[in-house]
Amino acid sequence: MCLMALGSRITDPNVFRVYRATFTLGLAYGMAISLIALFLDRRGFSKSDIGTLAAWFAAGIVVLSLPMAGLIRRFSAKTTLVASLAGYALTVSAMPYLHSYSSIACVRLIDGACSVGVWVSSETILLHRAGPKNKAYVTSWYAVTVALGYLAGPLVARGLVALAPFAVGFTVAGIIALLASLYVAFTLERDPDHYDPSAEQAGETALSYREVLYRIKTCCYATFAYGYFQASVVLFLPLYLVEHKRVSIEQTILIPAFFAAGMLLFSNVGGRIGDRLGHLGTMRNLAALGAVTILAFVYLNSFALMAMAIFVAGATLATISPLSLALQGVIVGHSDYARSNSLYNAFYATGMLLGPPISSQLFARFGGVAMLYHLSALWAGFVLFAFVFQRDDPAINNRLLPASETGVIEPVGES
Repeated sequence: MCLMALGSRITDPNVFRVYRATFTLGLAYGMAISLIALFLDRRGFSKSDIGTLAAWFAAGIVVLSLPMAGLIRRFSAKTTLVASLAGYALTVSAMPYLHSYSSIACVRLIDGACSVGVWVSSETILLHRAGPKNKAYVTSWYAVTVALGYLAGPLVARGLVALAPFAVGFTVAGIIALLASLYVAFTLERDPDHYDPSAEQAGETALSYREVLYRIKTCCYATFAYGYFQASVVLFLPLYLVEHKRVSIEQTILIPAFFAAGMLLFSNVGGRIGDRLGHLGTMRNLAALGAVTILAFVYLNSFALMAMAIFVAGATLATISPLSLALQGVIVGHSDYARSNSLYNAFYATGMLLGPPISSQLFARFGGVAMLYHLSALWAGFVLFAFVFQRDDPAINNRLLPASETGVIEPVGES
């Protein structure tokens, strides 16, 4: 029934092709992520080295986020996606053969650059091909395919390392990513209306980065907050539960599963609500509920209740990510999707870079409760910001014209 409904609302086969490539890459990501910390530990790297190597990955995302729009404009989103997938395949395959910190840091930097190439080009393709009233529906399924790949990857990796050395796991991940690249190269159609001069003649003039940033500022705050929260929680929520709540290590291992389950079960529901009632208002309500859920960890002592709270956090805060991506699709025109996605991912990576060091300092100096308070405050700040700039969402004040034949929604008063 779910697949039938999906097929009835999404008629462009290229959207499903991107989904398949996304799941395949998510599988490779999940394998590599589950192995890399253990691999580096076995190579004799310190915990500090492992943490800073993760920062090199985020730095690669930041460095190439903005130039990615120019690359897509020059070579097309499809070509950029194929090249980025192939680049990731090479970097993950090279990992077992590197021994020095500098060589691994270099590869992690390239890894981040290729990853942002995959994200920006995939998101640009999806926003181009999503219908005017289907943006969040399409992006929510994109988030689901990513999550499914991330869930399956560690299971495959666990089976491989039980039978073969760690190097085999990275090699298989590289082969999977390469297959995704070849699949996109041979099945995905060329970009629709790719920088067609007639688009400008029809009145769709590309905006500057500054103009795009101002239009999508609420989206950028949302993705920054999610990157900051996600990177911090993965590292420090388990430590908080072990040290302050006396939760066993075995139980904390289940935390990502509860979070992912909430995201998987509610992302599509949230997308439907956003498409119908307005993306920004839906994001604001989810952030308010998520902020309260974070505070609940301070007062909960039962692991069952904590697991429920983690599930709710995934259902609310993780759902904001595809909604904010969809919001861009109704704020900016087709010619600005690459720029908006580049800025969007730059803010996401900046959050990933800043979250762990700031959270770690708060945890070390003031304790886990202070860390949770500041994460809750981060989302509360978004709620206020989204309320102040609520008119950024065209759905708020009905500034939309009927969908054009090309499926583009344009604000009233703009040619």
